[in-house]
Amino acid sequence: MDAQHTTLLIIGGGPGGYVAAIRAAQLGIATTLVESDTLGGTCLNIGCIPSKALIHAADAYHQTRHFTGDSTLGIHVQSASIDVAQTVRWKDGIVARLTGGVSALLKKHGVKVVKGWARIVDGKTVDVTLAKPEAEPTRIQCEHLLLATGSVELGLPGMPFGGRVISSTQALSPASVPAKLVVVGAGYIGLELGIVYRKLGADVTVVEAQNSILPLYDDELVKPVAASLRRLGVQVHLGYKVQGINAAGDAVRVHDNAGRESELPADQVLVAIGRVPRTHGWGLEQLMLAMQGRALKVDDQCRTSMRNVWAIGDLTGEPMLAHRAMAQGEMVAEIIAGKRRHFAPNAIAAVCFTDPGSCHRWFVTQGMPRRPTWTAFRPTSPLPPTAAPRRPSPLMVSYAWWPGGQPLDCGLASSGRGRVRAEYGVFALAGGGATLEDVGGTIHAHPTLGEAVQEAALRALGHALHV
Repeated sequence: MDAQHTTLLIIGGGPGGYVAAIRAAQLGIATTLVESDTLGGTCLNIGCIPSKALIHAADAYHQTRHFTGDSTLGIHVQSASIDVAQTVRWKDGIVARLTGGVSALLKKHGVKVVKGWARIVDGKTVDVTLAKPEAEPTRIQCEHLLLATGSVELGLPGMPFGGRVISSTQALSPASVPAKLVVVGAGYIGLELGIVYRKLGADVTVVEAQNSILPLYDDELVKPVAASLRRLGVQVHLGYKVQGINAAGDAVRVHDNAGRESELPADQVLVAIGRVPRTHGWGLEQLMLAMQGRALKVDDQCRTSMRNVWAIGDLTGEPMLAHRAMAQGEMVAEIIAGKRRHFAPNAIAAVCFTDPGSCHRWFVTQGMPRRPTWTAFRPTSPLPPTAAPRRPSPLMVSYAWWPGGQPLDCGLASSGRGRVRAEYGVFALAGGGATLEDVGGTIHAHPTLGEAVQEAALRALGHALHV
């Protein structure tokens, strides 16, 4: 068995892992990153980036179809069609370009990337089965071990993935558009993909066990999303529990709040009920670390219960957001390099890319009281071009303050689909007097334009992570 040694060993090349690796290398730390699949993790390969690409394509097709009828803009087309296979190839091209960029950045900064499956031996030793079958396994010893293995999709008991039942990963690469799609789960993944398929021409029905769509988001900000679903013709069944596929295999059996059973016809069923930390299959049990539910328990420096073993991202539980993992990864690298850092943000933004009612939420991480207010109005100026053929939708704005009056956050729901929504809250918090360190240290929602603002500040400070 080949033997290697490094100062920092990272398991997982997703947003948290690769950002930690780049920052550690910038600080002169010998770093090795082990990844079994394509660099970029869930976010770049089967999450944030490909889903936003499909959202864009579906929206463009939806807008084009509007021009086959009456158009207030005076634009008319004879017909509209979409080549789904070409759309998927275009999406895959974007993913390949971005993951290739991650690989280039790691190489540029001198990070050693090992392609293979890691299995923990102890807190300082990891065995790697290399991706090349003929290659000899590698044992890597380290001084610091950073766990960044991410999360996996949660399935439904009695209705495993396969056949007509698909996961969000499979939904991102459709061979064709089903005539009837049932989406199980009305969280942000289910609604984003449900709207995509509806705009591509499918009849979409959403089933949610709770009594609200987007149950983690503020009620007022959810209202425009619910109105949007109605306008698009998406059927929503709240308080319904899925029992499984019927005997014929062409419908989903559900129970309503009263226990009455019915069937929802389905050519495909998308199960999008959430994700859970990836804790199995790579020897985590060898370390006997403290857990917090299904997630690894960490402190405000992302330290686990074992000395010099760290954990970041989805593995550490909610909120499972790429930008949270990135911020944690950068922090861990700086702590290992001797800097004084703690992960204690006031809030972390989360954006749901629905349309036209985009919903944005802040995960408030400090337990101080907040005082929300709500304002709703219809803008007199034109909305973004994506909303042009339709009647302008209301813009919902929420603010919350600390008891002394300082702004805590700003939430919006509009047709802008979150590209810059969360940035209003960022600049409200900055109060007009932010330093480069303030802007560079802000956790911007991903993917949004705010990340470019952050990168510019980090570049000025001399340690940009993505440029």
